[in-house]
Amino acid sequence: MKVHEQIKLFRKLKGWSQEEMADKLEMSINGYGAIERGDADILFTRLKQITEAFGISLVELFGCNEKNVFNALGTNNGTGIQNNNSGCTVNSESSENLQLKYELENQRMLNEQKDKEIELLKEVIVLMKRENI
Repeated sequence: MKVHEQIKLFRKLKGWSQEEMADKLEMSINGYGAIERGDADILFTRLKQITEAFGISLVELFGCNEKNVFNALGTNNGTGIQNNNSGCTVNSESSENLQLKYELENQRMLNEQKDKEIELLKEVIVLMKRENI
């Protein structure tokens, strides 16, 4: 499951509308909707705001994927899978592995953002050269 899909799932599990979530993040409804649709790039700082609004960590957000079990009721189903009180139950995986996954995803996102910023700066340089600035 992609991050924007996970964000949408957590919002729905909380019972919040897109408007309520946008208010919590102090952004427009259209801007937040673009995040949930996957139409907008999510900056790391915005991800932190989102996880804080949900009351979860980035590890919990990224730890929820199609291999994990989602439990909207927040109960333990007796299989040894423990609920983390975020609506997402995570299979018995060591916290060290989760931390490593988090760090890898964090670095991937930072590199992706850096690459986008480099491309933007290259475009600015080209425009400045055209204008002889």
